[in-house]
Amino acid sequence: MSTADPRETAKRAAAEAAALLVEDGMAVGLGTGSTAAHFARALARRAPRIRCVATSVAIEELARSLRLPVEPFGAPDGLARLDLAVDGADLVAPDLWLVKGGGGAHVREKVVAAAADRFVVVVSTDKLAAAVRAPIPLEILAFGAASTLRRLGGTLGPVELRAGAPPSPDGGVIADYLGEVGDPVALAAALEADPGVAGHGLFPPIMVHEVLVGDDDGTVARLPATPS
Repeated sequence: MSTADPRETAKRAAAEAAALLVEDGMAVGLGTGSTAAHFARALARRAPRIRCVATSVAIEELARSLRLPVEPFGAPDGLARLDLAVDGADLVAPDLWLVKGGGGAHVREKVVAAAADRFVVVVSTDKLAAAVRAPIPLEILAFGAASTLRRLGGTLGPVELRAGAPPSPDGGVIADYLGEVGDPVALAAALEADPGVAGHGLFPPIMVHEVLVGDDDGTVARLPATPS
């Protein structure tokens, strides 16, 4: 009798479907997390001639172990745009608002997604939700972090440091907003207005090209950003 986790089967199916989108000559952004790791492995098996950037140390190390070519992102003579970025998500709402940042790399993930002509999200069916809800991951500047937490808690609702979370790839403090979300546009704007918040895990639908949703039977559904 198989003991395979059906969620891993679903993640792998979505990741393998995303790997089929990659063509020779592309610049590709690699997300962070278990589903992004499945994508990197599927990509390595196809072995296209590509250039990659990674959103975390962990995915960079995995990519290099798989012999995927990873470059720094932001060097003056390096990559400035990407053809495709592929990443997982912690939650996908029906209107394709995303919550990301369970791995604490959401600021880099958002930078990479914004630099890509196409941002494709790969998830298993358990990540689909009726609406955006907490927790919403935050990256807070280490400088003045206690003041930032106090200010956010007083104006928006409860915010807590994530227990045991290491710093972000850029040294930020990882926390989570635990209050009501309501309108994600308004919450995103309020978080972005605070000078101590380096970034949040709310990704708007306008960033999303499509979502590939894997099921535990190995099938994959596609959710376009602009349904007909």
